[in-house]
Amino acid sequence: MSQKPILIVALGGNALLKRGQPLEAHLQQQNIELAAQQLAALSQDWRIVLVHGNGPQVGLLALQNEAYRDTRPYPLDILVAETQGMIGYLLQQALQNCLPGQSVTCLLTQVLTDSDDPAYLSPSKYIGPIYSREALQHLDPTWHIKADGDYFRRVVASPQPKKILEASAIFDLLHHDHLVICCGGGGVPVVEQDSRLQGIPAVVDKDLAAALLAEQLQADALLILTDADAVYINWNTPRQTALRDITARELKALSFDKGSMGPKVQACCTFVEKTQGIAAIGALEDALDILRGQQGTRIHPQ
Repeated sequence: MSQKPILIVALGGNALLKRGQPLEAHLQQQNIELAAQQLAALSQDWRIVLVHGNGPQVGLLALQNEAYRDTRPYPLDILVAETQGMIGYLLQQALQNCLPGQSVTCLLTQVLTDSDDPAYLSPSKYIGPIYSREALQHLDPTWHIKADGDYFRRVVASPQPKKILEASAIFDLLHHDHLVICCGGGGVPVVEQDSRLQGIPAVVDKDLAAALLAEQLQADALLILTDADAVYINWNTPRQTALRDITARELKALSFDKGSMGPKVQACCTFVEKTQGIAAIGALEDALDILRGQQGTRIHPQ
């Protein structure tokens, strides 16, 4: 068994598909190849478990789903499972090409949620492409829409993850030196009813799922890579300031958007407080420098 420490990397869907880029397969493949190079460099010092987002991709599948009228639309949990295969395949192949000889395994992952979670009554998780204000009148009137910067996006329910059901299999793969891709899109959300698992139409936040997985695996560090180069206070104002080194307690005292940076901050603080490990947030291209404390935001225990 490798003695390298365990690093959970959460890679945002918007890091795989840049904001404003069309939802083209070849563009995602190009971005994923760049991501794979960063992850390959990290793997020299860490045993990596990679969790990825799926916001743009699951939104595209939902649009395609709605366009075909001969069958009822597939529920959102099945679309999440589809994105695990789609994005996982691209990541797996790119990483294998960057790391010849390294075992890379993609695992379909379910995440247990609470059927009484109030999040099911208050959608907040962004999925799909961005829309202009003018385009809103052409969208499905049953969708929940929320501002995202200067644009708008669809939001869906995002329950709290309670347990990564395949955590033991992930640990076994790590034990045999596999680089593991799992919990894609936050994992397929399921609930337990009468001792049976049942999928539920929602999207679990992938950063919260990554933090929970890191706790279950007793990981040494959690790294959240996104399209922002750090955590900022007074974001999008003339007074915006990047936070570099901060304790979980200090960070929890600040307020962040629940639809974007908020879950990332929550995930990192929860992981740090429960494990006394190190968490960090920053841009994909700065991955190595973030862990060295030279870029991004690093969150420390008290």
